[in-house]
Amino acid sequence: MRALFFIVFASLATTATADEPMSAEAFQTYSEGRTLYFLENGQTYGAEQYLPGRRVIWTFLDGECQMGHWYAEGPAICFLYETRPTDPQCWNFFQTEDGVSAQFISAPEKPPLVAVLKNTDPLICPGPKVGV
Repeated sequence: MRALFFIVFASLATTATADEPMSAEAFQTYSEGRTLYFLENGQTYGAEQYLPGRRVIWTFLDGECQMGHWYAEGPAICFLYETRPTDPQCWNFFQTEDGVSAQFISAPEKPPLVAVLKNTDPLICPGPKVGV
């Protein structure tokens, strides 16, 4: 079902970005209380649930989730996760016609991620090897 959903919304996503990254305040207003689903080059990349207090839950949609938080560093939005507590992942988020795109600062040559869905559904995180 998820695959079909991403196929439908991938055709609607654009990678056009505004000139200026979103501010931390604009990003928080856009994301808090929601879950964003991202594509890279039209392929499923992952999803992140944005909780109050700038807390997040990230998943590559493999059933495993990572808890973390985000903070502003200049124009960038940086994420620290429990599995990489000293290795911030910093992105510039841009408002697009369809929502937001995100450019990884450490790899500007990579295509941006495009958020193709924003909803209020929580992520499903059953954990590693459930049922094995």
